[in-house]
Amino acid sequence: MLLGLPLKFPYFDIYSTPLLLFMLQGAVFAFLLFARGRKHGRLADYLLGAVVLITCYERTHYAIGFMEWYDTYRNTKINYFLIDFTLLLGPLIYFYVQSVTVPGFKLGKKQYLQFAPFALYAVYCLFLYIYDAAQPGFADTQNGELMATLHLKYIDKLMFIVFNLSMMLYLTLAIQQFYNYRKRLAQFYSNTYRLQFNWIRIFLIIYASLFLYQMIQTVVEETIVVLHWKQRWWYHLLSAVIVVYVGIKGYFTDTVELSELETDSKPPASVGKVKNTVEANPELKAALLNYMQQQQPHLNPELTLSQLAIGLNLPRTELSDLLNKDLGKNFNDFINGYRIEVFKTLIRNGKHQQLSVLGLAEEAGFNSKATFNRVFKKHTQMSPTEYINSL
Repeated sequence: MLLGLPLKFPYFDIYSTPLLLFMLQGAVFAFLLFARGRKHGRLADYLLGAVVLITCYERTHYAIGFMEWYDTYRNTKINYFLIDFTLLLGPLIYFYVQSVTVPGFKLGKKQYLQFAPFALYAVYCLFLYIYDAAQPGFADTQNGELMATLHLKYIDKLMFIVFNLSMMLYLTLAIQQFYNYRKRLAQFYSNTYRLQFNWIRIFLIIYASLFLYQMIQTVVEETIVVLHWKQRWWYHLLSAVIVVYVGIKGYFTDTVELSELETDSKPPASVGKVKNTVEANPELKAALLNYMQQQQPHLNPELTLSQLAIGLNLPRTELSDLLNKDLGKNFNDFINGYRIEVFKTLIRNGKHQQLSVLGLAEEAGFNSKATFNRVFKKHTQMSPTEYINSL
């Protein structure tokens, strides 16, 4: 109300304006992702674009409320058309992670079946509107007979539970997929930092945090106090800000390299766990160690398990078993251990007086300062600078 007069739609204030602006920006990046997906045939862009667009759309209910839609149009039927797309959001998040971490991933019958619950819900919403529209007096009210007596009282609350169970399930599957993928990378690649899979971790943290925030807010409302619409606004503002970040970061992060990496589809066996009681071939182990000492393949920053297997004239799986079960290390730790020793040798020879720490790391085969610092700390329990000072 303003000077005793009702506000009219659209009304822009500190509540409606930020939501609207962030939603529009998020929608722009969603369509940019769709355009790039169409241009290059990238399923990951389509899936991420859909995630961003649905997240923007889910703010619509509240944005138009803050803009005074419901007060201006008392008999609006918009509640029938603002369908909750959360049943799509969970599968889309999971499929996006798969499209980035599974080479050649495509949507098949198995994947499309997971959209069936939403299809059934959409059919129910359509039936709801058709039935209520056929009842007398429908044009003069905001919510028809079934909407008021069935949907808002019972079905809406039930679907809220179903939506959140779906999100919990698919977020768990997506996080499991990501961590299995990270384990596989360590089995096949000596430098995993440059592979830029940190974006997937951030993406999952964001949506898991939003889900947790919503759950906490719901528990507070159900058990402690009913929140005012202005208090619930903060969740929607955070969601709107985050979706812009996801759209921008997702658009400018190239995940093509990740989806093309050569790894096995199954997570590796636990390092050091011997499959049987047969002793390892001592000649094979000696050949590996001799090859590492003579040829120094670890100085190649792009070294992969496949390349090392070719150098040793061994099947990749046999080399992987030798490392994991007999030497008790994954490929990444094995190679980086040699690189750390090269770095230490360079320090002992006084090379640190001529080159920077980063220069020495590159000489040892590292191609990222962040990776080097993390690996050095893991292997020596001290930073490179602390190690140099200790000498």
